[in-house]
Amino acid sequence: MIPFNKPHFSGKETLYIEDALKGGHISGDGKYTNKCQQFFEQRYGFGKCLLTTSCSDALEMAAILLNIQPGDEVIVPSYTFVSTANAFVRQGARIVFADSLPSHPNIDKDTLEALITKKTKAIVPVHYAGVACDMDTIMELANRYEIYVVEDAAQAVDSFYTGGDGLKKPLGSIGHLATFSFHETKNLTSGEGGMLVINDPQFVDRAEVVWEKGTNRAAFFRGEVDKYGWVDLGSSFLPSDILAAFLWAQIENLDDIQNQRKQHWNAYYTRLHQWADAKGIMLQHTPDYATNNAHMFYMVCKNMKQRSALITHLKAYGILAVFHYLSLHKSPFYRNKHDGRALIQSDRYSDTLVRLPFYYELNGNDIDYIVKTIKKGIS
Repeated sequence: MIPFNKPHFSGKETLYIEDALKGGHISGDGKYTNKCQQFFEQRYGFGKCLLTTSCSDALEMAAILLNIQPGDEVIVPSYTFVSTANAFVRQGARIVFADSLPSHPNIDKDTLEALITKKTKAIVPVHYAGVACDMDTIMELANRYEIYVVEDAAQAVDSFYTGGDGLKKPLGSIGHLATFSFHETKNLTSGEGGMLVINDPQFVDRAEVVWEKGTNRAAFFRGEVDKYGWVDLGSSFLPSDILAAFLWAQIENLDDIQNQRKQHWNAYYTRLHQWADAKGIMLQHTPDYATNNAHMFYMVCKNMKQRSALITHLKAYGILAVFHYLSLHKSPFYRNKHDGRALIQSDRYSDTLVRLPFYYELNGNDIDYIVKTIKKGIS
């Protein structure tokens, strides 16, 4: 069986976990937590970085920091994971769903302005498959209407956007806040894990308090206050330093991981793109302003029937391919709260997008076998 995903281990994960154990600090905000946070701040020029137990937690921190209140509106793509919306719903927000682009599951920037009202507090673009949304347009709208941008960069580690100014910016460095995932399906993993990036300085001090259960505990341990107490909303968003130690082993091998994944992505694309064009099947489109961080390899079939048949066919040959998100505006939880607009592209991707096996240990023979089996399954 060729699985859809297989976590990659660099070789030093257990060594660093053992080092954390010997150091006697295995709760949050320890040696490895700080090493990981500093890496992202220094390599990508991010603002303050705080590791979290998940990307969901990072999004929930973002909602708290933006002081989302009942009645506030937050614009979110319908084609995304539930956490993107749920974090703001928990604070009482009304979610205004946006459609995707015909050429890519990313949010359709041309539809956004019509969705903005006096109640709009934030836009949450999701960089699907690690490919950048059109951030110039999104940031211009946010600045003009004085609303915040939270980049959901869960899939976008080591991916970039080049704006009209010609500068190449890491995804996660552009919005006021950004969130990342280190779930086992991601390029870098700690099993479960995430990170909040605070690019707007006004949120830095409060973010640390929210991160530390609503206390100024971190400032106390730095000697900045003589005692600490409950000063704000918050929760236990910190991961154990054991998880951070695992993540550090991954981070040390980021370039190797990325090179290997890009080789796999290119191998798929080289073997499939001409065939896909002839069959009317769409492969990932990467705009000129974006880079591809090889987070996943997906195909967009012509209809749901074709996709279902392909997934069944591949499984019969020992290959596990999977679909992805279901439109959130049609979900059992939110469909009665949605304003009734048809989101055609979101529904299209929900019905037709299929993700192929993708992980570090794939090899050329695996990819050849998968591609040959796909071509057998779609006549």
